[in-house]
Amino acid sequence: MIDTHKVPTRAEAPPDYTWDLGLIFADADVWSAELGAIEGRSQEFPALQGTLGQGPGQLLAALRLRDEVSCQLGKLYVYAHQFKDSDSTNPIGQAMSEQAGSFVARISATMAFIDPEILSIPQETLTAWLAQEAGLRMYTYELEKLNKQRDHIRSAEVEGLLAQFSDVTRAPYEIFGMLNNSDISLPDITDEQGISVQLSHARYGRYIESGDRRVRHDAFKGLYNAYKPFRNTLATTLGAAVRTHALDARVRNFGSALEAALKPNEIPLDVYHNLIGTIEANLPKLHRYMAIRKKIMGLDDLRIYDLYTPPVPEVALEISYAEAQEMMLAAFAPLGPSYGAALRESFGNRWIDVYENVGKRNGAYSGGTYGTPPFILLNYQDRLHDVFTLAHELGHSMHSYFTRKTQPFVYGNYTIFVAEVASTLNEALLTDYLLKHHSNEQLRKRLLVQQLEDVRTTIFRQTMFAAFELDMHVRAESGEPLTADGMSQRYYDLVSTYHGPAVTLDEEIAWEWARIPHFYYNFYVYQYATGLSAALALSRQIIDEGQPAIDRYLRFLSSGASQSSINLLRGAGVDMTSPAPIQAAMDTFDQLLGDLELLV
Repeated sequence: MIDTHKVPTRAEAPPDYTWDLGLIFADADVWSAELGAIEGRSQEFPALQGTLGQGPGQLLAALRLRDEVSCQLGKLYVYAHQFKDSDSTNPIGQAMSEQAGSFVARISATMAFIDPEILSIPQETLTAWLAQEAGLRMYTYELEKLNKQRDHIRSAEVEGLLAQFSDVTRAPYEIFGMLNNSDISLPDITDEQGISVQLSHARYGRYIESGDRRVRHDAFKGLYNAYKPFRNTLATTLGAAVRTHALDARVRNFGSALEAALKPNEIPLDVYHNLIGTIEANLPKLHRYMAIRKKIMGLDDLRIYDLYTPPVPEVALEISYAEAQEMMLAAFAPLGPSYGAALRESFGNRWIDVYENVGKRNGAYSGGTYGTPPFILLNYQDRLHDVFTLAHELGHSMHSYFTRKTQPFVYGNYTIFVAEVASTLNEALLTDYLLKHHSNEQLRKRLLVQQLEDVRTTIFRQTMFAAFELDMHVRAESGEPLTADGMSQRYYDLVSTYHGPAVTLDEEIAWEWARIPHFYYNFYVYQYATGLSAALALSRQIIDEGQPAIDRYLRFLSSGASQSSINLLRGAGVDMTSPAPIQAAMDTFDQLLGDLELLV
């Protein structure tokens, strides 16, 4: 990739480094035709309503039709969503994404009668039908989970209304997305060479890691002050999202939004509270790390914008995307030939959108749906950090690939609780590979710091986010307004508590919440912390035990949602109902701190 000081347009992006959405639909016309076809299939649902209790055959027909329509709905939505994410300034993509969201909400409403109607059938009758109808047996676990939700599934009429309202309740996140990706203009800053460059979300990641403190300062101030004029609007959108979560919990007879988010996936509430409690009990370790950083970096005052540059001298590494691909194949070779073949397929068939362009969504994610490739969006910048981002997203995509390849549609996904396990395990394996295959002492120090940073940013930071998210929901559920000033003060206090006395805070950090998309996801972020804790344990088992641990892990990747998340992880070798994995991660962090002190 030619490095310029101008962000290229989508038309200027090299096709080989963009994802091929033609793997879903040939073009927008085919997409529109499929939308019409699904509209036709959805007309079959009214005739099924009221018949599910008549016998196992009728129930099976409804479930099969639901799965077929839902699978195609997923493809329609993903095509439009990723078209828009490629370039949010393109009005065609904006229109398609809006149309797809409304269409999914409307068609979902026509299927909303299914769960309430199933729950009107006595459990003993369902058990008898499972024995009679072989085709129904695939749905045994789904029906068991549904039975546990009898107190939370409303009547068919209410479920239909709730499904229709999803077209409105998605608005806060969409408004945030448009502000964040298209409407908020980031300023120009002066880089290390004295050249004026346009700041972007992707380039912010590069400049906040700069060895030049003036560049880090300018990037930090430039980014956060761009959000300041919008903080009241963003507080309104985020507050609306939180109140939506709280309202949905009340409507469905849950005790709280947290319970509504965790219980359907059979996650005990103690898992969330134990995480926050265990991490906050270990905050002195993070405070110690901040003090070590401050000393190593020779700073009179350590600022938040100093936390993303390595405290030891950086190794001059520029890793091209092609080199990163080879690194992935080597680092993940222990996972076996089937894993390697899936990696090669992702690299060779344009499943990955690699580089930044104007209007492209910032950050990175693994996407796709059942029946499509597990696409990946990147904003690759040739840094070691970007190599780890690729490894992370490939973990998600390989989890999706093996699940969708092995499981039927009904179990062809995985819960958010296990969503970060495969991604963070890949990062741990990549670190182990680099430590074993590179003798450069400076690189080894850099990797040690990377491990510390993984725990800091993925366990400590995400737990801080989880505490903030819980606080917002508790306040909203008690009727307290969520204002920009109130949220900013609470966020600032959390940052201060977590980072300790060695860090001097700039006022701008108080509105960092305004740029975090995950706060709209309804209790998602805590799973980064639990996921890394599980991944550290599983990666150690793979390294130490070899094939038995690998076999357990590959079964986990292929199991999708066919069991509860807690049981899936137990089968892989980790019990997340205990605080032990979290505390073990904290003990590892403490050991790494000692190693860092010895090295430097």
